[in-house]
Amino acid sequence: PCFLKDWELHVHFKIHGAGKKNLHGDGLALWYTQERLVPGPVFGSKDNFHGLAIFLDTYPNDEATERVFPYISAMVNNGSLTYDHSKDGRWTELAGCTADLRNQNHDTFLAIRYSRGRLTVMTDVEDKNEWKNCIDIAGVQLPTGYFFGASAGTGDLSDNHDIISMKLFQLMVEHPLEDESVDWTKIEPSVSLLKSPKDNVDDPTGNFRSGPLTGWKVFLLLLCALLGIIVCAVVGAVVFQKRQERNKRFY
Repeated sequence: PCFLKDWELHVHFKIHGAGKKNLHGDGLALWYTQERLVPGPVFGSKDNFHGLAIFLDTYPNDEATERVFPYISAMVNNGSLTYDHSKDGRWTELAGCTADLRNQNHDTFLAIRYSRGRLTVMTDVEDKNEWKNCIDIAGVQLPTGYFFGASAGTGDLSDNHDIISMKLFQLMVEHPLEDESVDWTKIEPSVSLLKSPKDNVDDPTGNFRSGPLTGWKVFLLLLCALLGIIVCAVVGAVVFQKRQERNKRFY
């Protein structure tokens, strides 16, 4: 089990096979969960899990999808959610991105960072030796004491899913004093969202998540609204004055 509050996981992997176009499947999953080594229908592992899952999905089961595969997505579950394989998990997806990670002749990497309630997923699949942002979600609550793992699944079509290495790093981050009294092993996996994950069905990009509205954001929104009202009032006054002058000239 991992008892780090802030961590970063680097995964060196390779997904490859002889299948062309969509003649391959299904994909790889990376886990930070309460359960471990429990086989199931979600990329080879248990459904209704507790914790975090990152899916590297290589096959579009939903024919109506607008997304380009392979597709990386994130899901946080408290045991109450079911992964809908037929819809590629879109009902429960928090965010995601397209990544050309299959059948590459160079090394491919994925990084998962969790720090102070923020989940970030980055990829290095273009042989540029640099991280590219994929997922960035605020308001994520994950407990300590869960297990890291990986699984993969295939259906009628097959592929090779290789985990070459998994390296975990501790992040040295300062926390507020009130965090010291929290029992991090008792936290329930959750995400504070501005929208329901189901709203993501209508968003082909997947990345719409951000943190909750803070005092500064509310102030800026009110300031922008006030400035807009002032501008409209000034423009209205100028237009009214010009019309009055035009009417005078007419007389």
